[in-house]
This record gives sequence, structure tokens and C-alpha cells, in this order.
Amino acid sequence: MIRIVRFIDRFSTFVGQAFAWLIVILTVHVCWEVAARYLLNQPSAWAFDLQMMYYGILFMMAGAYTLAKNGHVRGDILYGFLPPRVQAGLDLTLYIVFFFPGVIALVWAGWYYAGYSIAIREHSSLMADGPPIYPFKAFIPIAGAVLLVQGVAEAMRCLLCLRRGAWPSREEDVEEVDVDKLKEMVHVKDEDIARLDRYVTPGEPRQ
Repeated sequence: MIRIVRFIDRFSTFVGQAFAWLIVILTVHVCWEVAARYLLNQPSAWAFDLQMMYYGILFMMAGAYTLAKNGHVRGDILYGFLPPRVQAGLDLTLYIVFFFPGVIALVWAGWYYAGYSIAIREHSSLMADGPPIYPFKAFIPIAGAVLLVQGVAEAMRCLLCLRRGAWPSREEDVEEVDVDKLKEMVHVKDEDIARLDRYVTPGEPRQ
């Protein structure tokens, strides 16, 4: 079972990291549009719609990746104080009652929603001759399916915790900088930083 969980985690990570490059495309597009608008006086009529689609695809396709890294927001008031088996039982119940029905509904409805959009070659209605939006809507059931597969892995992770009494480890990935850990890695203390601050803080006498 743990091999299946690891495989699904790696798949979700690959998908999330691949679509993360959209943020680079979005940044370049926004910069180009600003330059075209204010320097060349040639704004693009499709700019706003395309930027929204870039962000929407990135947001949807990163859902499974975030779930694989346990990065979704959790209302952790008492949860963190519970034993691992109780946490796993609670998580498994919530996955069965809320997660799976909701995501299955997303995939089911998204399939018909995207199919209708593709069938009529739907374009944006914000302007005349707007950009096609059916490629964007096609990602709705795809993102839901990837999220559903990752949900299966999370349910398996709960079962493993119920069996072993401890949560299986997750693969490490990029995280926000932990200042305390960084200090330990480079062997720097707060007193050392305070001494160096004297050389960069104006108005303080040097010793």
C-alpha cells in the first residue's frame, strides 16, 4: 500500500511542478502587456482573459500537489493534540463523507460542462471576438480527476496510520525558509547577528 501512496504522491508532485511553470508564463505575459500598453500604446484585447485562464489552470492543477504535501489550510484547534490514530480516523471519515462525494461531483459536472463548451467552441463573452475558453474549461474534469486520485492516496495514508499508529512520512519538497533551522545549518547565533548589525545600522558607533 505504501508503494501506491508514494507513486501517487510523485505523480501529483510532477503534475504540480509542471504546471507551476505557468506562473513564469503569466509573469512574462503581464510584463509584456504593461510594456505594450504604456510604452507602445498597443494593448491586447485578449490580455485579461488569458491571464485569468493561466491563473485558473495553475490553481486547479496545483490542488492535488498541495494535498500531497499536506499544504491545504486546516482548522487545527484541537486536531494537533489528538493521537495519530484518532487524527487518521477523523481524516478518513471526512474524506469519505465530504471529499470524495464533492470531488466526484466536480469531475462528473466538469466533464459535461467542458464537453458542452468544446462542442460549441465557446469563446469569451466579455468582448466581441473574445478568446476561446473551451481549452481552459477542459482542465476542470482533468484537475478533479488528479485530485480524486490523490484523495485515494490520502485515504490509504489514513489506513496505514490506523494500522501502525504513526503517520507515514511524506516526500520532502520546497518549503518556506525556517529561520531557526537556517541559523542551525550555518552555525549562526543571535549574538553574532546583533554584532554584525552595528555595521549596517546607521547612527550607531562602531567598536
